[in-house]
Amino acid sequence: MNFDETIIAPATGNASAAIAVLRVSGENAISATEKVFKTKKSLIKSNSHTLHFGKIMDGKEVVDEVLVSVFKNPNSYTGEDVVEISCHGSTYIQQRILQLFFKQGVRMAEPGEFTMRAFKNGKLDLAQAEAVADLIASHSKASHQVAMNQMRGGVSSQLKELREELIRFTALLELELDFSEEDVEFANRKDLEDLIEKIKAKIEELSKTFEYGNAIKNGVAVAIIGKPNAGKSTLLNVLLNEERAIVSDIAGTTRDTIEESVVLDGITFRFIDTAGIRKTEDEIEAIGVERAKEKVKNAKIVIHLYEEDLDILREIEPLLKDKIVFNLLSKIDKNDWADDRYEMYLFENYPEFHHFGISVKTGFNIELLKKELVESISTGIEEDATIITNLRHQTALLNALDSLNQVKTAMKNGLPGDLIAFDLRETLKHIGSITGDIDVDRDILGTIFGSFCIGK
Repeated sequence: MNFDETIIAPATGNASAAIAVLRVSGENAISATEKVFKTKKSLIKSNSHTLHFGKIMDGKEVVDEVLVSVFKNPNSYTGEDVVEISCHGSTYIQQRILQLFFKQGVRMAEPGEFTMRAFKNGKLDLAQAEAVADLIASHSKASHQVAMNQMRGGVSSQLKELREELIRFTALLELELDFSEEDVEFANRKDLEDLIEKIKAKIEELSKTFEYGNAIKNGVAVAIIGKPNAGKSTLLNVLLNEERAIVSDIAGTTRDTIEESVVLDGITFRFIDTAGIRKTEDEIEAIGVERAKEKVKNAKIVIHLYEEDLDILREIEPLLKDKIVFNLLSKIDKNDWADDRYEMYLFENYPEFHHFGISVKTGFNIELLKKELVESISTGIEEDATIITNLRHQTALLNALDSLNQVKTAMKNGLPGDLIAFDLRETLKHIGSITGDIDVDRDILGTIFGSFCIGK
């Protein structure tokens, strides 16, 4: 990307609509617009943040009547001169206007280039820029709130405080090197040790939110398993509030997986109805059983429905490590055989599982299931907590933790200040890579902004 060039792109969708917006940014944004836009007042002489009605002209031909918004640098989204043209939503009209600007030497913007320029010009840091893409893609109240918090600097402000304290100590340690012969100590080691513990605790707190943040952003895979006719498809239909899966008394009706998404309290759950797990001679059904077990491996949450025994639970137990498991007595309106001894067996052998009965027919405990699904993902997360949703951020935080542990080890072993300072600089590098406070690899920037839509 050449940031000295002026760029243009549609900021709205490609389909025909009532209104479309074309965004122009760069040194010649206003002058290029003025050459094709006819109105009473000069755009160049107008104030920033003003709106102008006029006509887009191709010679003497009127292409469209439009509204033009003018934003003069540095008070714009990109920090450059920006013009936004609100025209009628015809794709033909948009293409005509684009062609007129191309003749003025304005080029088509690359994906994410407007936000890249905002980052380069200091209007957003890197974490905030990434939040712009998350905000556009938000599909629920929770994902919207998390993206808004990050775009307003929620993550950045916390990391900035940590960096500033680390920078001060790193500077003091490096200052000691200039007085190595005098054997003086500017950085109090006890204070540094306390700071390291404080920063570690904060990073660990942020890091722990990633699982929840990733769930909000990408959804939580929930595999519904059990024997044939355990009520799996019926439960899926109730959770979806629609007849999505075929329900039948004939065993083996579901032979492949069915996947649908539901938003519960802002979190997207991807429910996967699987084939009933049993031994079968039917080749097609056997493939479905294997796929069911594969879905269990890849799921974050497993809902196991049972009626008369726990054979399936025992069979797939090795697959349930690190899973959130709901072990539910299905059709409880019919099954009242569970006794205290059986419940004791469950709680003694699977104490970490969620155990209760449900009835899809009567609705008994369906709302409890929904409530506990949400709580199982959000446990330990404060309501106003800053949430990490980006894998790149999570990786950087974990790398920063490793560097801080190296600092602790170096201090414990009495290593000199220059070696301690090296590990502190590594910590600063990892934290700074999240917000872009250090030089970020061009490939990383290309990956981040390449995922944006053209007009952003």
